[in-house]
Formats: sequence, structure tokens, C-alpha cells
Amino acid sequence: CSDSFPSGDEDNTFTGNVDNEINGNWILAPTGSIHEARLKAKVKRRLRKNSSRDSGRGDSLSDNGDVVRSVVPPTSPKGKLLNRRSRMGKGRGLPKKGGAGGKGVWGTPGQVYDEDKVDVKDPNYDAEQENCIYETVVLPLDEETFEKTVTPIVQEYFEHGDANEVAELLAELNLGSMRGDVPMLAVSLALEAKASHRELTSRLLSELCECVLTAADVEASFHKLLKELPDLVLDTPGAPQILGQFIARAVADNILPKSFIDGYKGRVDCEYARAALDRAAVLLRMSRWTGLRIDSLWGSGGGQRPVNQLIKEVNLLLKEYLLSGDTVEAERCLRELEVPHFHHEFVYEAVIMVLESKGNRTLQMILQLLKSFCASTVITVDQLRRGFERVYLDMADLSIDVPCAYSLLEQFVEQSFDAGVIDKKLRDLCPCRGRKRFISEGDGGRLKLESC
Repeated sequence: CSDSFPSGDEDNTFTGNVDNEINGNWILAPTGSIHEARLKAKVKRRLRKNSSRDSGRGDSLSDNGDVVRSVVPPTSPKGKLLNRRSRMGKGRGLPKKGGAGGKGVWGTPGQVYDEDKVDVKDPNYDAEQENCIYETVVLPLDEETFEKTVTPIVQEYFEHGDANEVAELLAELNLGSMRGDVPMLAVSLALEAKASHRELTSRLLSELCECVLTAADVEASFHKLLKELPDLVLDTPGAPQILGQFIARAVADNILPKSFIDGYKGRVDCEYARAALDRAAVLLRMSRWTGLRIDSLWGSGGGQRPVNQLIKEVNLLLKEYLLSGDTVEAERCLRELEVPHFHHEFVYEAVIMVLESKGNRTLQMILQLLKSFCASTVITVDQLRRGFERVYLDMADLSIDVPCAYSLLEQFVEQSFDAGVIDKKLRDLCPCRGRKRFISEGDGGRLKLESC
């Protein structure tokens, strides 16, 4: 029994060791001491478990086993992750890796990466892919898509007249078998357009034949146009004559062979196609015998003509009107000039003609013509105002050649206002010059204002 159980002195020594030191190992002790040891070990275990998560909180253990929190504010683990400074307590506080580290960062700003070298030992390596050339495939246009795509290009060309832009747009398309229909579509749209647009179409065909189209494409298009003339006449009655002029212009521009017309001799059953070919043959003969310039067959477009030429045509139009008195014909001729931005010149020349004629007939005819043009909106209010204002500014020079210009202008302006051609504001701007002279010596030197 003495070997199995310790003596009383040993019990006292053992109990004192339990009270003084608890190192986490369970030893035999009284019930109260074991209970306190369990509590302390539990608290230590909990502190060790949360040390990585709650580090920096400043928690401590009191003598009674309670957790005492310090006044130091806790540090958020998320804040530590967002902090880019070194946690080792070293360095100058700069971002790690010079700002090149972190999620979603590919390197320092301005860093240039070299091309990746192909690894021959890569299991996905394919030697045949090294010589591959990747290109964008553009599907060829069908008939419906071709018309929807090319028609806006040609119509826009009628506005800006830049053939190079049309060539670039067509080069981006995969025309395929529809390449030969480009001239046909352009001529079909020009049949219903103005003379200036037909001139632009002839120039476009000549430009495209060098880069986008071939002579065979142009020839095939005119063959199709001759076959479809019966349908084109329904919309454009003058289609045979216009197409004949297109054929003659194409032959003169060397985009159609001279044997094109001769190949149809004796083999044409359609009367419209025969009329078109006859028109082209006559124009070509006239160019050889009389020197007719086929390149100016359609004339120049409105804004493309020189200003001096436009002024001459406006004067000719006014003179023909004074001879015939046909307002409808004068309106048609003015529209054919295709210069709505230049109608102020027409008003200017008309008023000058009234001042130079010094006759009431010319005044009444010009007044009637301007009233008709304003009612039909051929001449806008802005162009009418600009024309009269130009006359007002030039009155000092006009009065040298026409002494009574001021009185004639005042009379014409008053009648124009009464007819509703001009407004009150424009009438009040009319200049009026008075001339001072002595009536006689017996008037006592009084002055009198006299107009011519």
C-alpha cells in the first residue's frame, strides 16, 4: 500500500504545484484545482485558435481567467488585404512589386511584352498552322442585296460627284457575278434624273472601267439595257434617245468598242432598241464630220459651270422671255439651270434690265415674272431679298450710266410691294437720292430737293 499511495507530505507538495503552475498537462489534483485548470486551458485554446483572425485586437487573459480587451481598435483582415504596403515592417511604404502585382494586373505601366514563342514540345502544337493566313470572308451579293446596297451609293454620288469614293465602296463589296450590273443600275437611275446626273453617270462609268469594271462588263450592261428598253420606256418615254446618247458617250470614252453598234445592224427587231442605236450612230457621225464634242453631250452640271457662263445664260433667258412673254417656258429654263443657290443673280439681272430699259412694258413683264416665280416657290424669299439688296448696293455705280436709276428703282420697288413680291422691310431699304440745286436767283437762295 505504501508503494501505491504517496505520503501526506507528498500530497501537500503535489497540491502546491497544481496551484502554482498549469502547463496544459492533466495531472491528479483535487477537484477544485482540476476545474480551474480546465477553464484556463479552455481560454488559452480559444485564444490560440483566434490569434490569426483576431491578431492585433490586444486581447489578454486576467488572473481570474477572463478575457480583457485593450483599448486598441481592432484591425480588419479585409483592410490588411487591401493594404499594398509590406507587412514585414520594412521598406519605404511603396506598393509591392512596383505596382505590378495584384489581381488583374498585367505588369507595370508602359511594359511591352514580346511575342509568345511557339513551343514545339507543346502537345497542342500544329506545324501546319504556322503558315496559315486568316482573312475576312465577304459573301457575294445576290440580286436583291445588290440593288439595296449599290442604289444608295449611286444616289449619293449624284450629290457629291466623287467617283473615287464610289470606287472604294464598290471595291469593299464582293460583287461576284453582279459586277456587270453596276453600269446597268447606274444608267437606269440616270434615265429618271437630271442632265447633270447623266453627265456624272458617264464620268462614273469611265472612272470605274479602269479599276472596278472591265470593258466586257460595260458591254454586257448595255446589251441588257437594250433588251429592257420596252420596260424602261414605261417610266421614261425618252429612254431610247437617252440610252443612245449614253452609248455614243461610252464609245467616245473608249469604254465601248466601236463595233458595238455595227454588231446590231440587221438584227434588231425592237423599235426602241433600233431608235437608241440610230441615235448613237448619228451622234458619232456628227462628231466625225462636224466636230461635235461628245464629251459635253449632257452639258455641265449646275454648280460645276463657271459663273460667267451662268450669267450669260440668265441674261439670255430674260431676253427670250421679253420677246415671247412665256412665263412657263422661262420657269422651265430656270429649273434646267439647276442653280437654286444662284437665283439671286436672276433677280439682280432682272431688276437691272428694268432700270436700263426705261420702259413701262419691261417693268410690267419683269414684275409679272417675279410674281409668278415667287408664287411657285421657284425663287425663295432669301434669294429674292439678296437680289434686291445687291441692286441697292450698286445704285451709286448704276446711276452713272442711268441718271434716272433712283426714280425708276423706287417706282419698281413700290409696284413690287403692292403686288406682294417683296415685304415692307425690303421696300424701306430702297435708297433714295435727292439732288440739291438753286431754283433761281430770285428765290432768295432757297434750296429745293429734286429727283430726276
